[in-house]
Amino acid sequence: MAETGTDIGAPAVLDRDGLDALVKALAARGRTVIGPTVRDGAVVLAEIDSGDRLPYGWGVELAAGRYRLRRRADGAAFAHSAGPQSWKTYLHPERVRQWSADRAPDGGLTVTAGSGEDATPPSYAFVGVRPCDLRAIAVQDRVLAGGRYPDAGYRARRERAFVVAVECTEPGETCFCVSMGTGPAAESGYDLALTELTGDGDGGGDTGGHGDGEHRFLVRVGSEEGAAVLEEVAHWPANRPTAAAARDRVTEASRRMGRAMPPVDLRRLMGDSVESAHWDDIAERCLSCGNCTLVCPTCFCTTTEDVTDLTGDHAERWRRWDSCFDLDFSFMHGGPVRSSVSSRHRQWMTHKLATWYDQFGSSGCVGCGRCVVWCPAAIDITEEAAAFHAPAHGAQAAGGRDGPGARTAPVERAGRTAPADRTDHTDHTDHAVGGLS
Repeated sequence: MAETGTDIGAPAVLDRDGLDALVKALAARGRTVIGPTVRDGAVVLAEIDSGDRLPYGWGVELAAGRYRLRRRADGAAFAHSAGPQSWKTYLHPERVRQWSADRAPDGGLTVTAGSGEDATPPSYAFVGVRPCDLRAIAVQDRVLAGGRYPDAGYRARRERAFVVAVECTEPGETCFCVSMGTGPAAESGYDLALTELTGDGDGGGDTGGHGDGEHRFLVRVGSEEGAAVLEEVAHWPANRPTAAAARDRVTEASRRMGRAMPPVDLRRLMGDSVESAHWDDIAERCLSCGNCTLVCPTCFCTTTEDVTDLTGDHAERWRRWDSCFDLDFSFMHGGPVRSSVSSRHRQWMTHKLATWYDQFGSSGCVGCGRCVVWCPAAIDITEEAAAFHAPAHGAQAAGGRDGPGARTAPVERAGRTAPADRTDHTDHTDHAVGGLS
């Protein structure tokens, strides 16, 4: 588990071969290395055994309810925004068996706690963790590993995890981490942090005779274990032009966010909007499918389900992810507390942006934009927040609305910027947004 605080030692540089060696060094230490790969028309997380499996030369085009994979001319490995998965897939798995019970022929009952497998959790190495996801992991640390009743399984997986962060130099059209204070720079919570540089004369000359002097990665060390791993990989000291180029790329990225939350106190805004008629406008569009909670890197709610075999002699209890958009989520005797779509969407958005502070001392939103991209109804949380904000100022709501509840044809949205065409538009792959398994 990464320490927090000031970087250890001077920054270094890796080339593409060095990044491959880093992946192999982590695997040689007995870690299960997880990183971004290309599969089924998307950049997804999967186990990797080589740096060559990273999505070199792939980028994405994003919009509300739309995801497109596309080829890039510069061969960058990490010039893509957050995909449909987050690291909670591994730290807070979708399904975990709590116990199993077996009845013997004589009627005796044997109960086995946990999964029945090796009690030692995997030792993960996460490669390519974005700054917004670093913050999301920190949020889940407070929720699941802190407090009076920590989740022992989460804590064990988290403590054994090694984190290789990657700073964002290519924000997506739906990213809004700057307005949430969560990126695009990696500040803490990592063992190693990379900044990818693909050329353009950005401080070349520090290759130490390795590589082509163009495509390379500035490396910062954030923990003692990170320093030890880096020593096992061929690298060389970063010169000042390369360090400056890396900083400049991240700074430029902060100015090219595709979305932004309104510059107001979101806690107060949500509190003042509880009775707004705009919730009914959202409900007319919301399918209550729960996609947003599944892709969100901080949503943590679970439920339990019991299953048996056909004989009735074997039973299991499983914990699985749940969603506050599910009608049964708030079910009590007499029926659900939140029976309408508007009340369920209000619960999710208000909790994410406001009451999360009351519970855990921070926002539950990190600005990754996944809920915008993977919503089949193209509902945009930044637009909805702007719509709640607009009436208080007597101005037109963002998203082309004249006020909560009004609908117009699509127009250029407030909070969105159209990014410059920076990539080669060949080999497009469309990914239809629908239900996520």
